[in-house]
Amino acid sequence: MADLKALIDGLNEDLAAEYQAVIMYRTFAALVTGPWRMDLRPFFENEIPDELGHAAFLADKIVALGGIPTTQAQPVPIPRDNREMLAVALQAEVDTIERYTKRIQQAEEAGEISIKLQLENLLVDESQHRDDIRRMLEGWKE
Repeated sequence: MADLKALIDGLNEDLAAEYQAVIMYRTFAALVTGPWRMDLRPFFENEIPDELGHAAFLADKIVALGGIPTTQAQPVPIPRDNREMLAVALQAEVDTIERYTKRIQQAEEAGEISIKLQLENLLVDESQHRDDIRRMLEGWKE
């Protein structure tokens, strides 16, 4: 039972981070300026459906496990420029990968193998987001 509670608490932490990502990417899409605006705005906007899908999955699993999904997002930092937006987004993806790696272990310990497998799929998505942002930041000269 303690394993299940730890998993639910962890999934709620992940849900708050996914809510943060939705708000962050929407905000960054609005804030982006300069010659990179035409490229960065759609990039940020295109991340939102993935993050919403992750949030829906997490909320549904929390309820299925007997928990109540959080309604609170983690705080959203407001960067000063485009490069900082990408750096903040990169750190958020790195943090999410760390959390999902931990959550996969918790799901296995709680005997929730299907949740473990689904979290592994989310981990693949987040790893792709991380890699895309890393490549965007390579050689950035702003």
